[in-house]
Amino acid sequence: MRILEISSRKELEELMQEIKVDPYGIKIMAPKAISYLLRINSLSNITANILKQEMLSLGADAAIARDALTGKSKKTDCLLMGTQAEFNRLKAKIDRQPFGLRQIAKELSGAIENYERNRFVLNLGRFRLDLSRPKIMGIVNLTPDSFSGDGVYRVSRSKGIKASEVLNFVERMVRDGADIIDVGGESSRPGAKPISVKEELARTQPVIKILAKKIKVPISIDTYKPEVARQALDCGVSIVNDITGLRNPKMASLVARYRAGVVIMHMKGTPRTMQQQPVYKSLIDEIIEYLSRAIERASEVGIKREKIIIDPGIGFGKTLEHNLEILKRLKEFKILGQPILVGTSRKSFLGKILGVGPQERIFGTVSSCILAIKNGAHILRVHDVKEVKQALKVAVAIMHA
Repeated sequence: MRILEISSRKELEELMQEIKVDPYGIKIMAPKAISYLLRINSLSNITANILKQEMLSLGADAAIARDALTGKSKKTDCLLMGTQAEFNRLKAKIDRQPFGLRQIAKELSGAIENYERNRFVLNLGRFRLDLSRPKIMGIVNLTPDSFSGDGVYRVSRSKGIKASEVLNFVERMVRDGADIIDVGGESSRPGAKPISVKEELARTQPVIKILAKKIKVPISIDTYKPEVARQALDCGVSIVNDITGLRNPKMASLVARYRAGVVIMHMKGTPRTMQQQPVYKSLIDEIIEYLSRAIERASEVGIKREKIIIDPGIGFGKTLEHNLEILKRLKEFKILGQPILVGTSRKSFLGKILGVGPQERIFGTVSSCILAIKNGAHILRVHDVKEVKQALKVAVAIMHA
């Protein structure tokens, strides 16, 4: 006898197929076996009480504030507890009811469908990336002040950037397993000062022009400046990695016009201020709300969902505890229905745990990357491609055994 741990409906269906359950039986039983705990914030006490009664009538339940039950409060958060089958029946029961219940019914199906989605294909023009297996984004910092002390400037800082040296560096990354190359010309480390568009272009453009002709994987430009992104896109870049999450409407319009991919990241504040005692009322809720609004803005200007990647922004306006909570609860971001990128590589929260400098954080990076993949990440942004790639091969082999 065994108690089985099943993490998805797909895994459950495969188990049923293994013991030769009738296909029709699988279709009927699978929704009964997978349970979900859904949180809905700030409902009116009327709506919450109706939801609780409807859930109880289905054999499920809902937790709401005591004061919402007694009528003392006007608002409450709500935890819905049930199986997929029960949520399907709930949706049918509340679909025509007032008090905002119709909207909840509409969102229920999308939430569960997004959470269970396990395959994404990024449409990047001449490149298409199947994310059913995790991908690696290799970091190329064309900056003299990167926190990580990574390779490009270590070999080039005495004589400026040499595009040929960067090409060798990038070609090695691709051989080691990088699926995307992310080029950045401005440091976003905590406390970093912004640089001019002219300086950022001088650092990135010569390199991008050569890389776009020589390497056979998508290139991303790590910038929040529309003009830098535009010139990079003109040279063959496929993705804009925007640490400001498309706060600038011009950037969103530019990405849409070029039909490029985009990484929408969450950052609290700016690089100069983001680590000055960041505070959240509800960390995961706030990040999801931020990203959800950014996705809506992107869709409104014509950026297709198949081109959008989300990044919760490890280290960008987060304490050590915030970063650990994000990684632990990463699966919750699946509700947004977009592939998830995670960048933990050599970051200071690893240094705080390990008590070592950036160059000695490779093992910490690998550990955090593997747990990120297990918890729902699709793309890992890293400096140490070879080491992470090898660890991923082993992790994926185990996860798909």
